[in-house]
Amino acid sequence: MAEEVEVLVEGGKATAGPPIGPALGPHGLNVVEVVNEINKLTKDFQGMKVPVKIIIDPATKSFELKVGTPPASALIMKRLNLEKGASDTTEPAGDLTMKDLVEIARMKKSDLLGKDIKAKAKEIAGTCVSIGVTIEGMKAQEAIKKIEEGAFDELFTED
Repeated sequence: MAEEVEVLVEGGKATAGPPIGPALGPHGLNVVEVVNEINKLTKDFQGMKVPVKIIIDPATKSFELKVGTPPASALIMKRLNLEKGASDTTEPAGDLTMKDLVEIARMKKSDLLGKDIKAKAKEIAGTCVSIGVTIEGMKAQEAIKKIEEGAFDELFTED
């Protein structure tokens, strides 16, 4: 029966110390190998806390990693170098490019419900509303309308 260990690490900066080392010690895994793999998988989230699930097969001492993603709002604020969103949404906290919006949608694609990258980008645009961020100088609702009209279709090619 597989065992699971869940940790929250800073992207690309996991160490063999707490919380990972003590959590993995009793399982007999090579902690350095696990940490190196975690850092490789989380390097795109530097400066953010990332949830990581370590699934351990006690019989073979093998492991599998499942890396979560930071919240969409954290990714947007990181991209714009913001400490926090706008408290008064009449004055935007920042302006995201459509390219950045699509990149964030791709990072979060496994966590979003949209059927394609275009629908997922519209979900991220919805998050922009709550933190007072505009997209290409437009309010999120306007940007979503432009996306639906096909104005940015060249950015929505699937991987």
